[in-house]
Amino acid sequence: MMKLFFFKIISDKLLLGFFLCLLWCVTDSNTTPTLITATTPTTISTTIKPPDDVEEVTVKIQDETSITLMWNKVNNIPTYFLKYDDKDGAKEKYINQTNGEQAVVKEVSHLTAGTVYHFTVITISDGLNSSGKSVETFTRPRNADNFKSIEETERSITLQWEKVENNDYLIKYGSNEEPFTVLDENPVKRKISGLTTMTEYNFTLFTVFKNTKSRGVHIIAFTAPPNTEAITVVGQNETSITLQWTKVNDMLNYTLVFDGSEIHIPASEGNLTTVSNLTSMTRYNFTLFTVFENVRSSGVNISAVTAPPNTEELISVEQTETNITLRWKKVENILNYVLVHNQLEENVTASKDQEFVTKTIIGLMSGTKYDFSLFALFHDVRSSGLNYTAATAIDCAAVDWKVTNSSITGTVEGLFSNATASNKSHSHVSPKGSTVSFTGLYPGATYKLFLVYEKQSRTFEQCKHTLTITPPDLSAHCEYLAAGYSIHISWNRPAGLWTAVEVNVAEKTHIVNNMVEHQVQISEFKPTKTYKVSVAALSGDLRSSTPFVFSCQTDPRGVIAGSVMGVLLFAVLVCMAAFILLKRPDIIRRNKTFIGGPTEKDEKPITVPVEKFPDHFYQLSVDDNRGFSQEYESLMPVGTEQTRKEANLLDNKPRNRFNNVLPYDWCRVKLTSSDANETSGYINANYMPGYNSSREYIATQGPLPSTVNDFWRMIWEQRVKGIVMVTNCKESGKTKCEQYWPGDSKPHMYGELVVTIRYEQKELFWILREFTVKHKNSSEERTVKHFHFTAWPDHGVPQGTEVLIRFRGLVRQHIEREGTGAPTVVHCSAGVGRTGTIIALDVMLQQLEKERAVSINAFVYKMRLSRPHMVQTKSQYVFLHQCIMDSLQENERTAEDIYENDDMIYANATALLQFHTSSNA
Repeated sequence: MMKLFFFKIISDKLLLGFFLCLLWCVTDSNTTPTLITATTPTTISTTIKPPDDVEEVTVKIQDETSITLMWNKVNNIPTYFLKYDDKDGAKEKYINQTNGEQAVVKEVSHLTAGTVYHFTVITISDGLNSSGKSVETFTRPRNADNFKSIEETERSITLQWEKVENNDYLIKYGSNEEPFTVLDENPVKRKISGLTTMTEYNFTLFTVFKNTKSRGVHIIAFTAPPNTEAITVVGQNETSITLQWTKVNDMLNYTLVFDGSEIHIPASEGNLTTVSNLTSMTRYNFTLFTVFENVRSSGVNISAVTAPPNTEELISVEQTETNITLRWKKVENILNYVLVHNQLEENVTASKDQEFVTKTIIGLMSGTKYDFSLFALFHDVRSSGLNYTAATAIDCAAVDWKVTNSSITGTVEGLFSNATASNKSHSHVSPKGSTVSFTGLYPGATYKLFLVYEKQSRTFEQCKHTLTITPPDLSAHCEYLAAGYSIHISWNRPAGLWTAVEVNVAEKTHIVNNMVEHQVQISEFKPTKTYKVSVAALSGDLRSSTPFVFSCQTDPRGVIAGSVMGVLLFAVLVCMAAFILLKRPDIIRRNKTFIGGPTEKDEKPITVPVEKFPDHFYQLSVDDNRGFSQEYESLMPVGTEQTRKEANLLDNKPRNRFNNVLPYDWCRVKLTSSDANETSGYINANYMPGYNSSREYIATQGPLPSTVNDFWRMIWEQRVKGIVMVTNCKESGKTKCEQYWPGDSKPHMYGELVVTIRYEQKELFWILREFTVKHKNSSEERTVKHFHFTAWPDHGVPQGTEVLIRFRGLVRQHIEREGTGAPTVVHCSAGVGRTGTIIALDVMLQQLEKERAVSINAFVYKMRLSRPHMVQTKSQYVFLHQCIMDSLQENERTAEDIYENDDMIYANATALLQFHTSSNA
């Protein structure tokens, strides 16, 4: 131990000597070194001063991972120590500035971004250190990672980035800067609002530490374009849906998203697209995006379904003159269908258990082609549609056939392609055209007429009719028998068929049905007399076109006895005449006065009692309705000489629907409103006589668009309680009458009148409505019943009499219940044909009930004195008689029964009204 102690003392002394020698070596050469010997026992005291610190340490450059420091040398000392702490602990860097620069520049690298550092610069000189000069600084923060745009709208962009620990942020775009601090959010999201739509923005994100920004990270983002204003479905079929939208900008593209798929639509392709290869009867949800620089708008949504398939078949199973019955196979799971014809749509609902669906379309025109389109419905979307053409049948019985003993001709109003007439094995084909003509027929034979219409390989039977043509003409002669009291008539047998021979002699008709014999003997004649005889062949109800007429003289035996009796009778007559002249000479004078009196004709109307009406009807019907034709033609000139000045005024002509149906001046309805805005009191309407008064009805035309207000004005002023309409607004595609009532329950103004429909009850052949009418200048409100008969063709007659008789019962019941004495308005299109027929039917049925007689011809005559053309066609005139005839049939209901049933119908309508009233309460 002692040895080690002495060794250490010696070593320390040697080390001290080494430093002293070194100090001497570096001393200025002019300095005289002081030599200190070891043998001198003198103690020397020496003090060494440490070097000075640098005056200032400055930060020249700051980066994320390095800091560059700068200071000036102290007394040109080149050696320094640099102390600092980092994440790995305390560090020292030895710096020896060997160049000749006065400033020392030192970059310290491998630092941590965004971190505060304390640097101390120590000057080293002569083995001594200065106390050190310190400076505090920090590294620049690093940029944020994953800086991107995550959401774009029209007015905002949402940015996102990964958080940098313990730093603030600054976002710069354009001239805008937005600083903010983030706490615990990661990733960081920032929504930049108040931007301009469809605009490019350059965003720079800076991380901020100690007011120092990072270098910044840049992105470019775009605000979203606006959505299209509207997107609609413009077409659907079984496998595709067509969408259309309003374009936003001609330069914008679009993206349509549906069912996990996307369709990109360039701006050049417009604003219409069809999405194909879809599944039938399926709902699809579509979202349409406007695209700008690959940025989408928020999107517009629309839902649509594909159409159902069409039915597999559509056929006509029955055609009548006014009806067509269609049948089709039901599409699986589809119960609703739409049938379109004549621009009208009818909804048809099938039941779940039926395989085939049938629909009868009624109220059609005879002999007319109709095009049908059938659509299946799925969520109100129609299938592509199945088209079908059918034709209504023709009433061949109503054709005015001209029949001779060898031909049949007639003009058929209706659609047909071919017409044939057949008798057993013989067939005749008519030439093409509306006129059917068959020639070279066998006299008296019965032919079956068959009219067909062919369309697209389908054949429609238009009508079947049987006609017997005129039997052949006969020639005959006679012989007298039985001493002049009988005659014997014989006739030839010409080619042809007949069922009987009609012999007329002495105003008596004898029918011979025995076709084996061609002769007949007729007794009870007077001898020595010449009788006019006619012979005609009969085939059913037809007779030879020209009866064979000849004279036949009876046997002259017995003439003497007859002459004697004649002389005696003459003598008796002479005596009686002389006696009368002697006793009553005034008879001759009276007769002369009568004969010389006025010759004015004063015919009494013909009234036919009930018990004689069938015979009267039969007499008018014989010879192809010859009696009807004569009566009707005699009515043609009635009333036509009366003036119609007001109707022909220039201002009033546009108010007339037809220029040949003008009201007579003496009985026209005059509008009397005092409204200054009304310029005319004219309306095409006449007062009409009835059974009870001379103004029981008003016959008028169907209103025109320009006369609807006048029509309601007349209803108000005449205090009308009932309107009878016997036309449809449109028939065969032509407007027959303007709809003059509201189409819904909302009140509608017609001039100064407010009209509201309270209820509407639709039946098979008519519609019952009830209106309330109120004048805008008063509180008075009136009720008007509307009786609308829908099954009466223009210029024609209804299918049967019963329906019209029942309808008339409804009207008559209403008139008698009201009992106001106000006229009932009746109109069709012109206000003469169907209008005159229904008025006449109402009056005749009243007369029939109260007088047990009718005078049809006289009443039509009377109506024509009040309005021209009343009961406009011969068919309507015949139909009027047929209505009376059917009313008398034993199997038909009595008038009382009809009224009873009408009460039930009227009660149903009243119940419906009460239901509506309670629903609105």
